[in-house]
Amino acid sequence: MKQQMVLNDPLANVLSHINNHEKLGRKEIATNNNSKLIRQVLKMMQEESLIGGFEEIEDGKGNQLKVYLIGSLNECGVIKPRFKVKVKDYEKYEKRYLPAMDFGLLIVSTSQGLMSNKEAKKKNLGGTLISYAY
Repeated sequence: MKQQMVLNDPLANVLSHINNHEKLGRKEIATNNNSKLIRQVLKMMQEESLIGGFEEIEDGKGNQLKVYLIGSLNECGVIKPRFKVKVKDYEKYEKRYLPAMDFGLLIVSTSQGLMSNKEAKKKNLGGTLISYAY
């Protein structure tokens, strides 16, 4: 009997696959993990030109995501535990997770949806840290 691995954090799994394939120099990955949160995080990474894009492929079982890599991503991952952050504390977490000032992005879940740390600072919103990428 073949045992299946249980995934507790699908977003962490997708970002880990992206990291590994980026380091290997591959141009695309396909993943069975597909949720609204994962698609929104990938969309934000695409807007920052960290990935080339992604598309949903119908497979009849929940759809796959195909992510296109362009070689400009250094590191990405989820932030665990999911820290609550106030507007005045963004700098502290930027120093912790990003390599330099104004380089990369922190993805924050706010009362107005997912957004980058820069956008959340402009709108004067706190929230919960979800992931980072640079």
